[in-house]
Amino acid sequence: MTREFLAKLACLFGGAVWGIFGIPLRRLEADGIPGLWGTALFFAVPAVLLLPVALARHRRAMAGGIDLQFTAFVGALSLALYALGVVFTDVIRAMLLFYMTPLWSALLGRIVLKQRITAVRVVTMAMALAGMLTMFGLGQTWPLPRNAGDWMGLGAGVSWAVYAVRLRQDRGNPTLDLTVWNFLWCALLAVTAALLIQPAAVPDLPALAAPLPWLVPVALLVVLPCALASTWGPKHIDPGLVGILFMTEITVGGITAALMAGEPFGLRELAGVLLISGAALVDSLWDFRQARKAAGAVERTRTSTVLPTSTSS
Repeated sequence: MTREFLAKLACLFGGAVWGIFGIPLRRLEADGIPGLWGTALFFAVPAVLLLPVALARHRRAMAGGIDLQFTAFVGALSLALYALGVVFTDVIRAMLLFYMTPLWSALLGRIVLKQRITAVRVVTMAMALAGMLTMFGLGQTWPLPRNAGDWMGLGAGVSWAVYAVRLRQDRGNPTLDLTVWNFLWCALLAVTAALLIQPAAVPDLPALAAPLPWLVPVALLVVLPCALASTWGPKHIDPGLVGILFMTEITVGGITAALMAGEPFGLRELAGVLLISGAALVDSLWDFRQARKAAGAVERTRTSTVLPTSTSS
């Protein structure tokens, strides 16, 4: 398997795991830590677990300088804005506005990285966006910002697009360092937002400690591997494709909501899932076809340069 193919799998995996993001948040709410404080704890736990790594690699982080910190901060800002957007607007509207990301990623990739937007990429972007709108009710929930939460959802998508471009540019900084500082910034932003917006709802220490027996294993076994995959994958593929592949979050999120919360999942939702999944499949099959054609051209060139040997009588 090529590195690009593995990077695509990493993005698909990262998006799928973020699709079940609501499950631990619901559990935290059931444990008495609702709203932004649940989100703050969710990000603070992996940040604390990564503190020894940050201390052990502080020289490498210093060498990464402002480039490392800016890339990690932009990724953290995207997650923080999305969490805030969910609080101040409907979850569906926040997700719709966030997942305009493939458009921003493709445009930024063209402007910043000079990457060509191919006809196949246009088709896959259209399929993915059509699938998203189909799942959430085409013609009923058109993603136009109407309040502060909507703008935060849109800002989260734009920030994620910038993050994808930065990851593509910032190949010199290791994935581990980017992940560590992404969580440290994310925890800082989430706790700051909770203190500013919900200062009266600060949980006491026993309440914060109660979920740790299950939250720490979830952070170690699920959240951190997902974060590493979500950081490593975009470093090796086009930002526009990153946005499409991460839309597995919508697929998994829709199925999870149907199973866990009893929300409807009928033909409309199935059509949306098939369109989103088909977009990633079409792009991958096209890349495979192009790679086969390139390999065949190389082989023909090599064969044509081999001259037949002649014997003299």
